[in-house]
Amino acid sequence: MIYYLIALAIIAIDQISKWLIVAKMEIGESFSIIENVLYITSHRNRGAAWGILEGQMWFFYIVTIIVTVVLIYFLQTWAKGKLMLSLGISFMLAGAIGNFIDRLFRGEVVDFIDVYIFTYNYPIFNIADSSLVIGVIIMAIQMIKEEKAAKKE
Repeated sequence: MIYYLIALAIIAIDQISKWLIVAKMEIGESFSIIENVLYITSHRNRGAAWGILEGQMWFFYIVTIIVTVVLIYFLQTWAKGKLMLSLGISFMLAGAIGNFIDRLFRGEVVDFIDVYIFTYNYPIFNIADSSLVIGVIIMAIQMIKEEKAAKKE
């Protein structure tokens, strides 16, 4: 149950942050948090990561529903009793649902975290995107640990 509460908290933070961006900023408007490194920039994305498959909303609806069902199934079965795997899945679930809400109600995803890595302007993203990536990283680390432990046995 705690993992669903974690996912709900992340979804709430994601949606509140997106609501603030939509309510307070014009598309394209930007302000600096850390000069030449981190900006808040109001941006919209009608596709997936880096704008791929732009405008394919039905595809995203179907894929997100399938992914959500699979993640919930994994959380209830495969990851049950495994702290890090459950945590990773809850982060991935939150990310998938956060962007799904945007697509469903706005017809696009609100992005606003704009990062420069040296001179490279990384594609603008949001809390849900970050949650997905963090979830995948947590799961990958845990799976590598489990594989190493299994090899030692």
